[in-house]
Amino acid sequence: MSQKYDLVVAGAGAAGCMAAGTAAKRGLSVALLERNPRICRKVMITGKGRCNVTNNCDNTAFIQAVKGNGRFLYSAINRFSCRDTIEFFEALGVPLKTERGNRVFPVSDRSVDIVDALSRYLRDGGVELLSGRCTALQLRDGAICGIKLENGNVISTGQVIVATGGMSYPTTGSTGDGYLLAKQAGHTVCPPTPSLIPVITNEPWCKDLMGLSLKNVTLTLTNRAGKVLFHELGEMLFTHFGVSGPLVLSASCHMDAAHLDDYTLAIDLKPGLSPEQLDARLLRDFGKNLNRDFLNSLSELLPRKLIPVAVQLSGIPGDRKVNQITREQRRALVELLKHLCITPKAFRPIEEAIVTSGGVSVKEINPKTMESKLVKGLYFAGEVLDVDAYTGGFNLQIAFSTGVLAGESAKSQTDGGWENS
Repeated sequence: MSQKYDLVVAGAGAAGCMAAGTAAKRGLSVALLERNPRICRKVMITGKGRCNVTNNCDNTAFIQAVKGNGRFLYSAINRFSCRDTIEFFEALGVPLKTERGNRVFPVSDRSVDIVDALSRYLRDGGVELLSGRCTALQLRDGAICGIKLENGNVISTGQVIVATGGMSYPTTGSTGDGYLLAKQAGHTVCPPTPSLIPVITNEPWCKDLMGLSLKNVTLTLTNRAGKVLFHELGEMLFTHFGVSGPLVLSASCHMDAAHLDDYTLAIDLKPGLSPEQLDARLLRDFGKNLNRDFLNSLSELLPRKLIPVAVQLSGIPGDRKVNQITREQRRALVELLKHLCITPKAFRPIEEAIVTSGGVSVKEINPKTMESKLVKGLYFAGEVLDVDAYTGGFNLQIAFSTGVLAGESAKSQTDGGWENS
């Protein structure tokens, strides 16, 4: 069986949907190829099912949030900015709201509303959604002439946008297919590594805190030389293996997976209090509990689950009466609460990463069009590219911006496009 389209987009994630819809709106015949029963499987689970759809920031702040190769995205973000994304979804009937850190979510807190809006966008544009998996690009004289599917079928086209994602969350369909297609076309693929990834820690007591979520704490990442690599106020979570949550995921971007023993993570449990203020707070709390055991005197200061761990790490016997605690012991407790240190042991598997770092080298992609410099009619968009950013909606914005730019750059048969060139 052979079908023919102006453009085939491989991968119906955030980047692929934007690319397909944008090209179709311009009058191109577009096929969107997806291996899953439904589009945007990964979008459905982002933001814990709430979908942090973008960040309400300007283009300068956006570029600063991109870990590497930010300059490559200048054209894409100038063409389709964070503000454009907000206006796009609100025009599709999805009211949005801005939360801490300028993170943007649907007012409904339902990622399915974003996915449904994209479905309507594709349907209204006349995009044909095809079920299948692209296993090979068909090339002729250095240009795209079609793709081959896993079932053996061939689709004829002069243009392909590869938007198959990275290698994180493979159950959503991101299994590295795009890297294989890129290599087939002669592209360099920078080794994929996990980014925005939970961290396995050395401390056994982290497991005792499993399920404990800390809010309004500060996490600081330092290297062996004492240089601060990351410092931010926010939320984090203790797990059976170590730590996760927004702060940890962001901090992980600054770590080299091959040298995790070079880093220390320090939690300030009371960032709103100076050491002197925290000491005064302890004195007040102890004054209310002079005849109680130390273990039973911290209920107003710390979460219940954290108290036994704090007592253990303080070195103060839990059954010591509060009125017997020395000034030196109290100051040591203040230091502990202001610098609760944990040491990374390993990252969780790349399959658990929010995004993949690495991918198709941007040196071989035209940043003004997202087209390959090696193969005519071949474009890349989204996570398959070697660009990734910190948490906060920036990575979805990369997908939207590169998808729109690729979709706008694809040519139709009637405007001096691929068939007549």
